[in-house]
Amino acid sequence: MYAITRRGFVAGSLAFGAATSAQAQGDYPNKPIRIIVGFAAGGGNDIFARLVGAKLAELIGQNVIIENKPGAGARIGNEYAANQPADGYTLLVAASGGMSIASAIYPKLGYHPTKSFVPLTMIANFPLILAIPADHPAQDVKQLVAWMKANPDKSNYATSSPAFTIATELFKLKTGAPGQAIPYKSSNESLVSVISGQTLLTIADGPPTVPQVKGGKVRALAVTGSERSAELPDVPTMAEVGLPEVNTKLWSGLFVQAATPAPIVKRLEETLRRAITDPEVSAKLKAMAVNPGGNASEEFRAMIDADIKTTADVVKAAKLEFKE
Repeated sequence: MYAITRRGFVAGSLAFGAATSAQAQGDYPNKPIRIIVGFAAGGGNDIFARLVGAKLAELIGQNVIIENKPGAGARIGNEYAANQPADGYTLLVAASGGMSIASAIYPKLGYHPTKSFVPLTMIANFPLILAIPADHPAQDVKQLVAWMKANPDKSNYATSSPAFTIATELFKLKTGAPGQAIPYKSSNESLVSVISGQTLLTIADGPPTVPQVKGGKVRALAVTGSERSAELPDVPTMAEVGLPEVNTKLWSGLFVQAATPAPIVKRLEETLRRAITDPEVSAKLKAMAVNPGGNASEEFRAMIDADIKTTADVVKAAKLEFKE
């Protein structure tokens, strides 16, 4: 009798739990949504989160709260988000440096971008810019590579993060150019080192680089990827100069915990894609010199997995080591 009663109790409990879960999913969202950002307020990813978060709040009918948890190249915030309840009320805005690149270079990372999370959609991506001193004799990438091979003792490069190191090492692998990495704390410092002649080149992000190019302080020889930068329309792409494999683009995107119920994931994906592709939001993203995203979840996932493989291949081929 006890066994029958127990089975009935368990079955009833399961049915009640399933009904409660279904009701919770059906009512979603019925309280504010948090977006975790692994960077300090005011930075690019924080701006992305606030811009998209405001439109998400408008579309989904709940307040959206931005919560900054900076540190360790965003890994602290990313790991924190991975360990939150998988109920759709805690999202993550994360960048390629702390996700696909970190996954490829840090074997003890406490999360995985496509296993710990569902990649919902990309907010934006942007190419990197290869810059050299304005007075350097090289006028294009071919001439630069020839100069580097003829002057290996003078061929160094400035870098301020693993993302930029890996992009430059990929350039070296595909061209055979030499070059010693010189670390700096920021892209701005890297550019100052190029301007002053302390380093030969840097491959860095657009916001700090474009003003220096337009101001005549450095010369841009190429942008990574296959599309020219709207900010530097006269600068060729790596594909145009014969290096289509040097297609590094940094990105920022939205994630939710992997165990989040499928109906909630679907609603978040659809709503966030609408938010990012909204004309007003898209225009504001373009004004930041980035390419607006809004791709499908599976497309975003495939892109991240490909990024991880490419990064791991470069790290192995170049014999790079990074300290956690």
